[in-house]
Amino acid sequence: MKHTGLMRPVKNTTLHPISRAAAIGAAMLAGGCINVDAPDKPIVINLNINITQEVVYRLDGEAKSLIQQNPGIF
Repeated sequence: MKHTGLMRPVKNTTLHPISRAAAIGAAMLAGGCINVDAPDKPIVINLNINITQEVVYRLDGEAKSLIQQNPGIF
């Protein structure tokens, strides 16, 4: 392989079979030390949400006078 300066050769980073076996064995031994328990009390999430909505409307002059003339229309 010719080295052009743009890319460096990649070093082989695979684990030796003995190192791989040792890593798997350590992971298996550590795996037995982890305990996961459900909580005694239920999980409570307080959501304080305040929703305010503002409605802005504009009436055409003719529509406004029609509503004023007939207040029971709505």
